[in-house]
Amino acid sequence: MTISGGSALPKDEIERMVREAEEHAEEDKVRREETEARNTAEQLVYSTEKFLTDSADKIPADGRGEVDAALADLKGALKDDSGVSAADITVKATKLSEESQKLGTAMYAAASAAESSDGSTSDAGHSSEGTPGAADDDVVDAEVVDDAEDASAAPGDKK
Repeated sequence: MTISGGSALPKDEIERMVREAEEHAEEDKVRREETEARNTAEQLVYSTEKFLTDSADKIPADGRGEVDAALADLKGALKDDSGVSAADITVKATKLSEESQKLGTAMYAAASAAESSDGSTSDAGHSSEGTPGAADDDVVDAEVVDDAEDASAAPGDKK
Protein backbone atom coordinates (compact mmCIF):
# COMPACT_ATOMS: atom_id res chain seq x y z
CA MET A 1 0.00 0.00 0.00
CA THR A 2 1.32 3.41 -0.91
CA ILE A 3 0.12 6.66 0.59
CA SER A 4 1.26 9.70 -1.31
CA GLY A 5 0.55 13.38 -1.45
CA GLY A 6 -0.31 15.70 1.35
CA SER A 7 -2.28 13.56 3.74
CA ALA A 8 -4.23 15.00 6.64
CA LEU A 9 -4.02 11.66 8.45
CA PRO A 10 -1.85 11.33 11.53
CA LYS A 11 1.25 9.14 11.20
CA ASP A 12 -0.09 6.46 13.59
CA GLU A 13 -3.30 6.18 11.52
CA ILE A 14 -1.26 5.68 8.33
CA GLU A 15 0.86 3.01 10.03
CA ARG A 16 -2.29 1.22 11.23
CA MET A 17 -3.74 1.23 7.70
CA VAL A 18 -0.51 -0.17 6.24
CA ARG A 19 -0.36 -2.87 8.93
CA GLU A 20 -4.00 -3.90 8.25
CA ALA A 21 -3.33 -4.03 4.52
CA GLU A 22 -0.36 -6.33 5.10
CA GLU A 23 -2.40 -8.54 7.44
CA HIS A 24 -5.16 -8.97 4.86
CA ALA A 25 -2.90 -9.35 1.82
CA GLU A 26 -3.29 -13.15 1.72
CA GLU A 27 -7.08 -12.93 2.02
CA ASP A 28 -7.14 -10.39 -0.80
CA LYS A 29 -4.98 -12.66 -2.96
CA VAL A 30 -7.33 -15.63 -2.41
CA ARG A 31 -10.38 -13.47 -3.12
CA ARG A 32 -8.79 -12.11 -6.33
CA GLU A 33 -7.90 -15.64 -7.53
CA GLU A 34 -11.44 -16.83 -6.84
CA THR A 35 -12.93 -13.86 -8.68
CA GLU A 36 -10.67 -14.40 -11.69
CA ALA A 37 -11.50 -18.13 -11.77
CA ARG A 38 -15.23 -17.38 -11.57
CA ASN A 39 -15.05 -14.75 -14.32
CA THR A 40 -13.11 -17.07 -16.61
CA ALA A 41 -15.52 -19.92 -15.91
CA GLU A 42 -18.56 -17.73 -16.54
CA GLN A 43 -17.10 -16.63 -19.88
CA LEU A 44 -16.48 -20.27 -20.76
CA VAL A 45 -20.05 -21.21 -19.83
CA TYR A 46 -21.41 -18.41 -22.00
CA SER A 47 -19.23 -19.24 -25.00
CA THR A 48 -19.97 -22.96 -24.71
CA GLU A 49 -23.72 -22.37 -24.52
CA LYS A 50 -23.50 -20.06 -27.54
CA PHE A 51 -21.47 -22.67 -29.43
CA LEU A 52 -24.02 -25.37 -28.61
CA THR A 53 -26.92 -23.17 -29.66
CA ASP A 54 -25.32 -21.92 -32.88
CA SER A 55 -24.10 -25.37 -33.92
CA ALA A 56 -27.06 -27.46 -32.75
CA ASP A 57 -27.73 -28.85 -36.24
CA LYS A 58 -24.06 -29.75 -36.83
CA ILE A 59 -23.28 -31.46 -33.52
CA PRO A 60 -22.98 -35.24 -33.65
CA ALA A 61 -25.63 -36.85 -31.42
CA ASP A 62 -23.16 -38.99 -29.51
CA GLY A 63 -20.79 -36.14 -28.62
CA ARG A 64 -22.98 -33.64 -26.82
CA GLY A 65 -23.62 -35.64 -23.62
CA GLU A 66 -20.15 -35.15 -22.16
CA VAL A 67 -20.21 -31.42 -22.89
CA ASP A 68 -23.66 -31.03 -21.33
CA ALA A 69 -22.54 -32.90 -18.21
CA ALA A 70 -19.38 -30.80 -17.84
CA LEU A 71 -21.38 -27.62 -18.48
CA ALA A 72 -23.96 -28.50 -15.80
CA ASP A 73 -21.16 -29.39 -13.36
CA LEU A 74 -19.44 -26.03 -13.87
CA LYS A 75 -22.69 -24.08 -13.66
CA GLY A 76 -23.43 -25.83 -10.36
CA ALA A 77 -20.02 -24.86 -9.03
CA LEU A 78 -20.59 -21.22 -9.97
CA LYS A 79 -23.72 -20.84 -7.86
CA ASP A 80 -23.16 -18.28 -5.11
CA ASP A 81 -24.05 -20.63 -2.29
CA SER A 82 -21.98 -23.58 -3.51
CA GLY A 83 -18.81 -22.66 -1.56
CA VAL A 84 -16.54 -24.17 -4.22
CA SER A 85 -12.90 -23.08 -4.21
CA ALA A 86 -11.14 -21.36 -7.08
CA ALA A 87 -9.09 -24.51 -7.73
CA ASP A 88 -12.26 -26.63 -8.05
CA ILE A 89 -13.79 -24.10 -10.45
CA THR A 90 -10.60 -24.12 -12.52
CA VAL A 91 -10.62 -27.95 -12.70
CA LYS A 92 -14.27 -28.00 -13.79
CA ALA A 93 -13.64 -25.24 -16.35
CA THR A 94 -10.69 -27.17 -17.77
CA LYS A 95 -12.87 -30.27 -18.07
CA LEU A 96 -15.58 -28.30 -19.92
CA SER A 97 -13.00 -26.74 -22.21
CA GLU A 98 -11.51 -30.15 -23.09
CA GLU A 99 -14.94 -31.69 -23.76
CA SER A 100 -15.98 -28.71 -25.86
CA GLN A 101 -12.80 -28.97 -27.91
CA LYS A 102 -13.41 -32.69 -28.46
CA LEU A 103 -16.91 -31.88 -29.70
CA GLY A 104 -15.55 -29.21 -32.04
CA THR A 105 -13.02 -31.68 -33.39
CA ALA A 106 -15.75 -34.28 -33.92
CA MET A 107 -17.89 -31.69 -35.74
CA TYR A 108 -14.97 -30.75 -37.98
CA ALA A 109 -14.24 -34.40 -38.74
CA ALA A 110 -17.91 -35.09 -39.53
CA ALA A 111 -18.07 -32.05 -41.83
CA SER A 112 -14.88 -33.13 -43.61
CA ALA A 113 -16.19 -36.66 -44.03
CA ALA A 114 -19.50 -35.39 -45.40
CA GLU A 115 -17.71 -33.07 -47.81
CA SER A 116 -15.40 -35.79 -49.11
CA SER A 117 -18.27 -38.27 -49.46
CA ASP A 118 -20.20 -35.73 -51.55
CA GLY A 119 -17.27 -35.64 -53.96
CA SER A 120 -16.85 -31.90 -53.68
CA THR A 121 -13.49 -30.31 -53.10
CA SER A 122 -12.55 -27.16 -51.31
CA ASP A 123 -10.74 -25.88 -54.45
CA ALA A 124 -13.89 -25.71 -56.58
CA GLY A 125 -14.28 -22.34 -58.29
CA HIS A 126 -10.62 -21.41 -57.85
CA SER A 127 -8.29 -21.17 -60.77
CA SER A 128 -4.58 -21.76 -60.87
CA GLU A 129 -2.12 -19.00 -61.66
CA GLY A 130 -2.12 -17.76 -65.22
CA THR A 131 -5.35 -19.52 -66.10
CA PRO A 132 -8.41 -17.30 -66.32
CA GLY A 133 -11.37 -18.64 -64.39
CA ALA A 134 -14.76 -17.60 -63.09
CA ALA A 135 -13.20 -16.05 -59.98
CA ASP A 136 -11.09 -13.68 -62.13
CA ASP A 137 -14.19 -11.93 -63.50
CA ASP A 138 -14.59 -9.88 -60.31
CA VAL A 139 -11.09 -8.33 -60.41
CA VAL A 140 -11.05 -4.53 -60.55
CA ASP A 141 -7.94 -2.58 -61.48
CA ALA A 142 -7.70 0.62 -59.44
CA GLU A 143 -5.27 3.34 -58.49
CA VAL A 144 -5.06 4.94 -55.06
CA VAL A 145 -4.89 8.73 -55.12
CA ASP A 146 -4.01 10.67 -51.99
CA ASP A 147 -6.16 13.82 -51.97
CA ALA A 148 -3.92 15.53 -49.38
CA GLU A 149 -0.91 15.46 -51.69
CA ASP A 150 -2.98 16.67 -54.64
CA ALA A 151 -4.41 19.56 -52.62
CA SER A 152 -0.95 20.77 -51.52
CA ALA A 153 0.46 20.75 -55.06
CA ALA A 154 0.19 23.95 -57.08
CA PRO A 155 -2.19 23.85 -60.03
CA GLY A 156 -0.40 22.62 -63.10
CA ASP A 157 2.31 20.78 -61.13
CA LYS A 158 2.65 17.15 -62.07
CA LYS A 159 4.21 14.55 -59.87
